[in-house]
Amino acid sequence: MSNLHFQYPEVFILLFVFIFCSYFCKPRTSSILFPRVSFFHGVGLKSVNYLKYLKWITIVSLLLAISSPYQKYIETVDPKEGLNIALVIDTSESMKAIGFLNSNRRVNRFDVVKTVVSDFIQKRERDNLGLVVFGEYAFISAPLTYDKKILDTMLGNLQIGMAGKMTALYDAIGQSVNLLKSEENSSNIAIVVTDGMNTAGVLPRDKAIELAKGRGIKIYTIGIGRQGEINPLDLNDIAIQTGGKFFMARDGNELQTIYAEIDRLEKREIKSEDFELKTYLYFYPLLISLLSLTIYTVLKNRRDLI
Repeated sequence: MSNLHFQYPEVFILLFVFIFCSYFCKPRTSSILFPRVSFFHGVGLKSVNYLKYLKWITIVSLLLAISSPYQKYIETVDPKEGLNIALVIDTSESMKAIGFLNSNRRVNRFDVVKTVVSDFIQKRERDNLGLVVFGEYAFISAPLTYDKKILDTMLGNLQIGMAGKMTALYDAIGQSVNLLKSEENSSNIAIVVTDGMNTAGVLPRDKAIELAKGRGIKIYTIGIGRQGEINPLDLNDIAIQTGGKFFMARDGNELQTIYAEIDRLEKREIKSEDFELKTYLYFYPLLISLLSLTIYTVLKNRRDLI
């Protein structure tokens, strides 16, 4: 969408001043008497008319340039102002367990988790997402990015045991803080999915929670697998202390429902922003004015010399 506007439209009032002066402010010139005036009749008449046109082209173009014409464009932008989400995934040896997906009992827990998380990634179109994996130790597998295709590819490359056989749950929370710490003024959440209790790592539990709370990170914890493999009281307390929520998934369908619930809970209404862009056009009438003034000056001087 574009429109023509003038920054200083009041300049056009001067046009009426020029029109008024053209009728009532005649220039005074000295007269020369010739006995045979008819001899000069029509001489230079055309050049006088040209000069008149050139004078008015110069005046109008100059006023047009001074009024500063511009075209206004309204551009609508959908800003990426979603959440910053750390997807924290357990890659310990116990994730090899099968029977977690009712429709295919031969698929292991880890593959089910990757499928559900991949679907969740595609739904979070305007969010900034990153990956943290943990086993015997924890590390950032993918930094925060809006590029869902790259993130999904990196998720697909994750393997069971790539971070060791054990479960460093609290270290994983610490790495989530590292992933999200540069986004202090934004809404940060971490979604931790695990099938075991903390059995490794160096970061104390209370310190991990303190770091997350200090950065304003809300943690959703998801326990998967059989009873006795996880510590639901521990996961629930981590979630409560950071303002999140604890979920328990007994199979793949429940896990999918949980991620859908988190997706629903963490929706943010994002309004499109309109930006006004201006393209100034004063150069064109200014150029016309200068050219017509130059031609006017040349023709007038030539006429005066004749």
